[in-house]
Amino acid sequence: MSEPLGVERLLALDRQHVWHPYGPMPGRRDPLVVESASGVRLRLAEPVHGVRELVDGMASWWSALHGYNHPVLNEAARDQLDRMSHVMFGGLTHEPAVRLAARLVEIAPEGLEHVFLADSGSVSVEVAVKMCLQYWRSSGRPEKRRLMTWRGGYHGDTWMPMSVCDPVGGMHGLWSGLLPEQVFADAPPAGFGAEEDPAYAEHLRALLERHAGELAAVVVEPVVQNAGGMRFHSPAYLRLLRRLCDEHDVLLVFDEIATGFGRTGALFAADHAGVAPDVMCVGKALTGGYLTMAAALCTSRVAEGISRGEVPVLAHGPTFMGNPLAAAVANASVDLLLAQDWAGEVKRIEAGLREGLAPAASLPGVRDVRVLGAIGAVELEHPLDAAGMAAATEAAVRAGVWLRPFGRLVYTMPPFVTGDGDVARICRAVCAATAAASRP
Repeated sequence: MSEPLGVERLLALDRQHVWHPYGPMPGRRDPLVVESASGVRLRLAEPVHGVRELVDGMASWWSALHGYNHPVLNEAARDQLDRMSHVMFGGLTHEPAVRLAARLVEIAPEGLEHVFLADSGSVSVEVAVKMCLQYWRSSGRPEKRRLMTWRGGYHGDTWMPMSVCDPVGGMHGLWSGLLPEQVFADAPPAGFGAEEDPAYAEHLRALLERHAGELAAVVVEPVVQNAGGMRFHSPAYLRLLRRLCDEHDVLLVFDEIATGFGRTGALFAADHAGVAPDVMCVGKALTGGYLTMAAALCTSRVAEGISRGEVPVLAHGPTFMGNPLAAAVANASVDLLLAQDWAGEVKRIEAGLREGLAPAASLPGVRDVRVLGAIGAVELEHPLDAAGMAAATEAAVRAGVWLRPFGRLVYTMPPFVTGDGDVARICRAVCAATAAASRP
């Protein structure tokens, strides 16, 4: 076994070789070095600002529902590792993947009967789009090849998902003119509990009607637009989209990668609206944050339509599709979630976030404070620059919490196992980070 690297050597090699997400190369600021994690705490390799452990307010980009080093998930991983870590999925199958597919169908909105296992959330959106495009080609209507979405969304960093991310405020404006040109509606009116706005409903109806002949699908994040700004909207617009798509023969895709598995207070955000899409993507929390895996679920209509075509197979095949190790942990994670009062835990966290984040509303530079389920967000009046982001992050670390502010947001999406004391601590850190970010 190799000798461990010291922190100084590790960071030197990191600067020299490692390209971190959404960062320059080489990096301008050293990342924090995590040596271990347990429960909701990250243990740093050395103290930073006098702090050695951080409460994770991000759940590792919203995936670690059960926290870290969970004995049930550890046991599932070890047990499967002793059997086999991987085997190709082409021409072969295995129990962990079959059990997972059946479990997802059981808990998903009604009608989603078929499961394509993918490598990551963004890839699952690629697969969902490919399903829709191939469905219409197989149906003899290849002209239905565009996508419609609403502004403010984010669906991943691979090619087709980038094309339905917000074209102006999103991070993918660099590729305008190269990405496929999709149809964009205005962002849905804010407010989870708001009544349906008749003017906005007419806007959606008119736009979908105008483009129906060329639209393969409408693709949206239901209830919460996550990386696009943590904006909440009424489930009424999901019901409206379902009606409009049915009327105009357009498929409906829900991207539940961030919202699935209870994050918004319903098992899937679609459940708030009582509707089912034609295709649904899940990921992130699917494996409890242990391994990368995602899935695209579709209806029999979509699957059978593709199978009747000139190319009667879905033309996609990731090397690590259906990875047994990831599937085994995903089964354990889903079972662990559903065996407990997850809805009660999310409500408890929601109450703590509402109380703890309320003082942020009176801080200078704050535009809005909003909470839904286990999501809490403070929106600033102006976007964070590099200095503001660094100041906000440092303030959170000094408060003993790991946060990752971006854009106009200082936000948290903690693990569901976060105790009341740690929820309060996270809220204090969010307020401290917000105050630091607003200082001149």
